[in-house]
Amino acid sequence: REEEKVYSVRELTNFQFWKAVRTELLATLLLAMTGCGVALQCTEATPADDLKVALAFGLTVATLVQCVGHVSGGHMNPAVTVGMLVTGNISPARAVCYSMAQCTGAIAGTAVLYGLIPATLRGDLGLTRVHAAVSLAQAFGIEFIITFVYAFAVFANLDPKRKSMGSRSLAIGFAALVGNLFGFHYTGASMNPARSLGPAVVLNSWEHHWIYWLGPVLGGVLGGFTYEYTHDSKRFPQRLRLSFLTVSASELPRSETVLSNCTEMTSASVDDLHI
Repeated sequence: REEEKVYSVRELTNFQFWKAVRTELLATLLLAMTGCGVALQCTEATPADDLKVALAFGLTVATLVQCVGHVSGGHMNPAVTVGMLVTGNISPARAVCYSMAQCTGAIAGTAVLYGLIPATLRGDLGLTRVHAAVSLAQAFGIEFIITFVYAFAVFANLDPKRKSMGSRSLAIGFAALVGNLFGFHYTGASMNPARSLGPAVVLNSWEHHWIYWLGPVLGGVLGGFTYEYTHDSKRFPQRLRLSFLTVSASELPRSETVLSNCTEMTSASVDDLHI
């Protein structure tokens, strides 16, 4: 425990750590502003609108991960960050700061969008809503499943040990695109608590908002655990136990951690990056 505290303090005093936090804020701001900016234009429940929103979020995620993945890992999503925390791949300090930055960025991005769009065209600012014909249990299930797939893709593509199989950022973007194609008509396909929080705060609209936290966060956690299990099932029970004992990845031998405490898309060592 003492080593964990020392590690967290060292991380909080590191310039690269705060650079990564700022990057998460900026990237989530841009994601919320551009994605919700397209979503607010799609007021008709048509396949064309669903495709438009899916392409907007998928391509935006891919672009931003490509731009900032080497700096912060390009989470832009508290569900992914919590998944990384629970699987022992990032420290509690990084998880808290990332999540706060992501939520702040999403709110700021939606606020900027509110100011840029005329009131007559503003609509609901891309607010995620549960379809009238969809039950709350079904909405939860949809958000859980699409976030599970998205998180699984993120964990797989941020793994520094995997061999190159093409563009990692594009693969993550495609996962976001598929999730939106599947779920946008039913729940708005959040997959990201921060993305739903931004419009909810700006419009002060909180109907069924819990779904967009509980479903994605649980999906992100299970997606992360599933990737680690498929990666090395022999070590999975130990990592699962250690995660719930709040042991950080820095306390494990490097050979025992799938993603390590470095979630950037790079093969550099943790000591080199000081994270």
